[in-house]
Amino acid sequence: MPRPGTAVRNVESAPALPGAHDLFDLGRSTATLDSLLSGVASARDIRTATVAHLAQARAEAMAEVEASFLTHPRAARETVRAIASVTDGIVGAIHHVATEILHPKDDTTDGERLAVLAVGGYGRAEMAPHSDIDLLFLTPAKATGWAESVVESMLYMLWDLKLKVGHSVRTVDDCLRLGAGDMTIRTALLEHRHVAGHAPMAEALRDRLWSELFDKSVPEFVEAKLAERDARHEKQGGQRYVLEPNVKEGKGGLRDLQTLYWIAKYIHRVDRAVELIDLGFFTREEHRAFWQAEDFLWAVRCHLHLIAGRPVDVLSFDMQVEVARRMGYQDSAGRRAVEHFMQTYFRHATRVGDVTRVFLTALEARHVSKTPLLGRLFRRRRKLRDGFREETGRLMPADPKTFLDDPLNILRLFEEALRTGMLLHPEAMRLVASNLKLIDDEVRHDPDATRIFLDLLLKHGNPERSLRRMNELGVLAAFIPEFEQVVAMMQFNMYHHYTVDEHSIQCVAALAEIERGEHPDDLPLSHDIMQSGVNRKVMYLATFLHDIGKGRSEDHSIVGAHIARRVSARLGFSAEEVETVEWLVRNHLLMSDVAQKRDISDPRTLREFAKAVKTRKRLDMLLVLTVCDIRGVGPGTWNNWKAMLLRKLHQETVAALDGGLEELNRDKRQSEAKRGLRHLLVAKGWEAKAIRAEIARHYDSYWPGMPTATHAIFADLLNGITEGEIRIDLDPDHDRDATRAAFVMADHPGIFSRLCGALSLMGANIVDARTYTTKDGFATAVFWMQDADGHPYAEDRLPRLRRTIERTLKGEIVARDEFATRQDQVKKREREFRFPTHITFDNEGSDIYTIIEVDTRDRPGLLYDLTRTLAANHIQIVGAVIATYGAQVVDSFYVKDMFGLKLHAAHKREALEKKLRAAIEAGGRRAES
Repeated sequence: MPRPGTAVRNVESAPALPGAHDLFDLGRSTATLDSLLSGVASARDIRTATVAHLAQARAEAMAEVEASFLTHPRAARETVRAIASVTDGIVGAIHHVATEILHPKDDTTDGERLAVLAVGGYGRAEMAPHSDIDLLFLTPAKATGWAESVVESMLYMLWDLKLKVGHSVRTVDDCLRLGAGDMTIRTALLEHRHVAGHAPMAEALRDRLWSELFDKSVPEFVEAKLAERDARHEKQGGQRYVLEPNVKEGKGGLRDLQTLYWIAKYIHRVDRAVELIDLGFFTREEHRAFWQAEDFLWAVRCHLHLIAGRPVDVLSFDMQVEVARRMGYQDSAGRRAVEHFMQTYFRHATRVGDVTRVFLTALEARHVSKTPLLGRLFRRRRKLRDGFREETGRLMPADPKTFLDDPLNILRLFEEALRTGMLLHPEAMRLVASNLKLIDDEVRHDPDATRIFLDLLLKHGNPERSLRRMNELGVLAAFIPEFEQVVAMMQFNMYHHYTVDEHSIQCVAALAEIERGEHPDDLPLSHDIMQSGVNRKVMYLATFLHDIGKGRSEDHSIVGAHIARRVSARLGFSAEEVETVEWLVRNHLLMSDVAQKRDISDPRTLREFAKAVKTRKRLDMLLVLTVCDIRGVGPGTWNNWKAMLLRKLHQETVAALDGGLEELNRDKRQSEAKRGLRHLLVAKGWEAKAIRAEIARHYDSYWPGMPTATHAIFADLLNGITEGEIRIDLDPDHDRDATRAAFVMADHPGIFSRLCGALSLMGANIVDARTYTTKDGFATAVFWMQDADGHPYAEDRLPRLRRTIERTLKGEIVARDEFATRQDQVKKREREFRFPTHITFDNEGSDIYTIIEVDTRDRPGLLYDLTRTLAANHIQIVGAVIATYGAQVVDSFYVKDMFGLKLHAAHKREALEKKLRAAIEAGGRRAES
């Protein structure tokens, strides 16, 4: 029987589920243990039997909890409390065994009391399946031998149950002293809850904590928690829309909600968030958003723990797919289940930001929290327009009651904030977010509303600031309803770093940076175009709307073009402006695709591109849009290689549009290339006879595809070469962000594939390649390659690269065997990226070559597998252009058959496609094994 003064179960314990396992009822559980252990003598056997019984009981109870959870997989409030209740049962039962059976003491003195308290998340009665169990063993004074024995026995049994336990043994005075000096300890104590043992001592701790510590340090605690939040956000990336968010610690995650709860409890001793309504912190609608976000985020975290079988809080790519499946999301036309799930996740994360902002506003109003630093930075600013005032350094409507009489005031609020550089007051945001219904069709067609919106884009120099805030508050989707579908829309690939809406805003920010002249050296052409009188209204709107068609089953460029036409017409654009916006959105990928997936030295490619753009004005605007689109994808996506390709394509197309398409022909390009090499070799001191010999040794196809500098490198490498010699030139070209690797050797079948294998083995990402054969039988091959970050291959790695290439060409290394045993296979977290393989044969895109385009999932050794398959089928590879988009790659090969002709026979193309697909599938299985 329990001793007098010992509480078997306290009213604060986590709630049990109706009709649940015996473990939820401590009375039944301890009675069972008493019967089980009645004949057991040794302490070791008692512990062993207790652990065996409780392990089975816990497994059964957790199975019930999990089964119940799977009936409502998107809400976990009951689940996390049930897990805490299971844990209470375990801790209570173990305490019973330790105090009543292992270390019974009938004459316990006041100095030998012991209370077991749950602290932290366990104290809050919220636990994921593999959360830590944080316990505080509370003693009235220094722990006696009896108390130490009880604690030790309890811990051993908990550890034998394979539970992760954090514990401390303290007196009440210890708790007050340590809590005063350590904010983490103080926060854990804030959420203490009695689980077993001497309840009066737990109550004494609570009383003294409030009277001697908490009530006297409210401002200090609030500022510390907000500083912790800011530091945590910065560590997690500082953005709500990170690709692999941390459900617990990330921005908009559970810890943000818990921070609000801690602060509210510290100030007002609330036990539930709903109490914040009566205290004036939240409206019922805002509390509902808090409640729903918390429920959803806990569900995600529980699924993560159950899938991994351990504590995992990062929603990695592979986990996203499995969590989406468990939560019941399904694929739909144009979108995968995981994308629907992540959109819901990000929208909840945004709501967490909303309720956080509302709560902090109330704190400021009550002078509990200091005025934010940003609010103090803008003391000298422009005079506010009528209808607005400043409050705590932020912008507010002068009279919130009359503010809503004119719905256009909602847009004017953002315009005034942008004009003055002021932050919006959270109460103003609250007012806007709760009255979005006022932005109706009448407002959307109002010329004044249109003017304000376009002024936000065009007049103040940093439109992304207002666009982002309008998006967070729902104003963008209210004013442009077509935008609502892409809000928080995640793109499940490794290329896009942002959701579609944030990417669109990032692109507008990139455009504004160019226009402000922030990149005159890096982006000289785009800078000049924006300074040359381009139609800014068209440029900004097309940039903002270019991806608005995403998330549908049809081509997003085509759908987006239709939407852009409708939106631009509604905004009062002229017929010509509407047509241009529509054309830009429809073709926003065209220039990027041509530059990165085609040989832009091929006259046919240039002619077709010039025909598509038609005018210099469209070409210029498309270039700027393309630059902004790439730069808005995420950090590191833009590099000098892409810049060089786009500049070259623009330059060549301008020449074609100005001089006529007939100027684009191979004969003229050959003559220009030969003339350029002749001048360069003369400058280097070559004799006329040697120059004529060098020019004569190459076929016509050699000349148009490479710059003069590369022709000169090959001239030097070929000069005096002998039959068995291999010559290599490696040159990091930082202006292009790529290393050029040039090779000369006696030609033989499969040389291109072997070179690809050697380079790939060393981790080089090949972005462009050319290979030709001289009339006297030497192969000339040049590759441009980058490291994994899109920069030139590191110079200190070039000697090892040279040795690997030489050994591969000599047959000492066989790339196929090496790839079969490599450890750098596709990572588990990246395996869920699915890109169906598309293979096309294009006999029209080049005058003399067939273009084979392979669009598939990228992996180590892919290029080698493809080129080896082509070589084995007697296909001559003249050039390759490789474009990588995260985990997706598009390899374009310029080829001829063994007779030097295009691949005209359909049955041969079909057979070759089957073999290429087989090579891709076999390599894919190898990479995932």
